[in-house]
Amino acid sequence: MRASTPLSDSSRVPNRSHELSADEQSIYRQLDPSKIPQHVAIIMDGNGRWAGKRALKRFLGHQKGAESVQFVVETASRINLPWLTLYAFSLENNLRRPKSEVSFLMKLLKNYLVGNVKRMNDNNVRMAYIGRTHDLPQEVQDTMQWASEATAKNTGTTLTLALNYGARSEIVDAVRSLLTDLTTEAHTRGCSVDDLLGAGALEALDESSISRSLYTAHMPDPDLVIRTSGEQRISNFLLWQIAYSEIFVTDRLWPDFNGLHLLEAINAYQHRERRFGGLGESFTDEDLDNLQPADEVAAEIQDHLVSKVEAKSDPKPDPVLSRR
Repeated sequence: MRASTPLSDSSRVPNRSHELSADEQSIYRQLDPSKIPQHVAIIMDGNGRWAGKRALKRFLGHQKGAESVQFVVETASRINLPWLTLYAFSLENNLRRPKSEVSFLMKLLKNYLVGNVKRMNDNNVRMAYIGRTHDLPQEVQDTMQWASEATAKNTGTTLTLALNYGARSEIVDAVRSLLTDLTTEAHTRGCSVDDLLGAGALEALDESSISRSLYTAHMPDPDLVIRTSGEQRISNFLLWQIAYSEIFVTDRLWPDFNGLHLLEAINAYQHRERRFGGLGESFTDEDLDNLQPADEVAAEIQDHLVSKVEAKSDPKPDPVLSRR
């Protein structure tokens, strides 16, 4: 399922930063409103560990995590964050978690949507989803559709839940879609797929073609990816889209994460220099002129390697043997 197209430019939405809490205000005043990221994606992790540290059952951690979702979403809407994507339920979760836990998560998702649509409308938040949502229980799909339709006219933050989602499966689905389109076009034209490939269809396949076939086709790529619980991995989340995203990792477990911590992550993001493979704004032509010539660098590397090889081939005498 792909996220749908936004209704309007978020710059036209009234800023509601005055609704932030006092603590949030103190962080927000340090931000440059013109440099708020367009898209923040969050890997929500740590619900089970949060519960375990308190000797509670895992499902209570998931419930507490659902509360954190609403706190973060409301703060995002108050600062006019256009896109917020939450990794709510992975394909691996669906396949590898106990059925009882998966069943509880589906019930929690349904209850969250039913219980929070009014708050989303009050905060001008629009619901969307990505993932193989067609494999979710039908009653959950029906509730998702209802929540999407109930918030469709909102023009503020688009909250996208990644459900039954995996980045590799997303890319597989994109390739399948491209092949299906190619086959359909060949059938429409009355020719073979080989004829189309020979006529330039293969050369026309590029990064933008694949991007247009992803679940996120109508969304900007994330500027910032936040991972809670301190884990240093991406966990099969938006692999294509986060090629140049800034990554912010916090040891804080998701149930302890709220709007204040979202603002802290954005503050850290604004202090980074995004180069997208380039040299960055602080790098000048003068710096380039002062670079050591490439052939000299290559010669130094070669000399270093030769020295290491010679040192290995000429071992030092064993002092014990020398005394005999």
